[in-house]
Amino acid sequence: MANAETTLTIATVNNGDMIRMQGLTDDFTKSHPDIKLNWVTMEENVLRQRVTTDITTKGGQFDIMTIGMYETPIWGKNGWLVPLNDLPADYDVNDLLPAMRAGLSYDNTLYAAPFYGESSMVMYRKDLMEKAGLTMPEKPTWEFIRKAAAAMTDRANDINGICLRGKAGWGEGGAFITVLANSFGARWFDENWNAQFDTPEWKQALTFFVDMMKESGPSGYATNGFNENLSLFQQGKCGMWIDATVAASFVTDPSQSTVADKVGFAMAPNHEGVDKRANWLWAWALAIPAGSQKVDAAKQFIEWATSKHYIDLVASKEGWANVPPGARTSLYENPNYKDIPFAKMTLNSINAADPLHPTVKPVPYVGIQFVAIPEFAGIATDVSQEFASVYAGQESVDDALAKAQAMTNDAMSAAGYR
Repeated sequence: MANAETTLTIATVNNGDMIRMQGLTDDFTKSHPDIKLNWVTMEENVLRQRVTTDITTKGGQFDIMTIGMYETPIWGKNGWLVPLNDLPADYDVNDLLPAMRAGLSYDNTLYAAPFYGESSMVMYRKDLMEKAGLTMPEKPTWEFIRKAAAAMTDRANDINGICLRGKAGWGEGGAFITVLANSFGARWFDENWNAQFDTPEWKQALTFFVDMMKESGPSGYATNGFNENLSLFQQGKCGMWIDATVAASFVTDPSQSTVADKVGFAMAPNHEGVDKRANWLWAWALAIPAGSQKVDAAKQFIEWATSKHYIDLVASKEGWANVPPGARTSLYENPNYKDIPFAKMTLNSINAADPLHPTVKPVPYVGIQFVAIPEFAGIATDVSQEFASVYAGQESVDDALAKAQAMTNDAMSAAGYR
């Protein structure tokens, strides 16, 4: 048991599911009266920076960290995380979706427990699609998406045909442009770790994105990330939004979304003739930094927050549509969940994502919207800043790609990869 009055400091991200968890923690503290919770809630880019600094410097600021599939295997390999290999039988670790469990493990040992899992998919306004005289295919192409976005754009009424991430940060706009590029046949590195930004595929992908957003996207999209686009979509200002499957519960929630009853879902697009969709794979997960003095209490909290019991708790308070998705097999077998309009598309999208084969051409890395090497976060953040300059109209596509090529190769040479 935890010692008297243990306070756990928990670093987390300011998205809807994590905020909801904070509101439900009475359920945990009632059964664990000797554990107090201190939440540190941050915007995504800030969270990544703070937890990375804390773990690499052994700062000890946090007892539990919200991290993802990029950090977990790297930090687990480095011995920076407490292994979660002794969770109790009723936790049912075998119920975790195989993609989530694998992505949060190193050497077959789980180092973070998934709070929710996600891929990416198309969320769209069925009413605006119908008004445009179009029908969304279950598996659209980018060419269809661009045509539909142009047809749905209504500048006079502040409706953008499409809202997409442009915000700098490897896990924000960087993640989105990477999966879009994957679906155009591009890749970050060739098999010898040479950067590939000087290829026709990257030029085509980035040019396509910029042109489509110029035609049909919101002004200022260069600074829009997940939360900004969620807000625009909920206010009825987007015809389509391609982003995390986890957003589905927020855009269909009548208490949050003005278009809740008008939303349809489709698979993430591919470029015509390229057999690769713009699916990513991610989990926001809870982990304990090695060296923590409060491992027992931290494990008890993680068991609660990522359990079947927590899913039932959210369902009882907020309805089945609002439970954390994408982490457990049993959720997708639950008759109460099967009729949720986005459940099947979420699972299909997660299953379509293949981190071992993220690109058309062979690559030396694992990861879809990221490259699972320690140097990636820094490199990709710099590259995403160049791209955000293009979106803001301050730099040409060619210049940004040339800079991305040079800075990536320099960093990879310095790190000894090439």
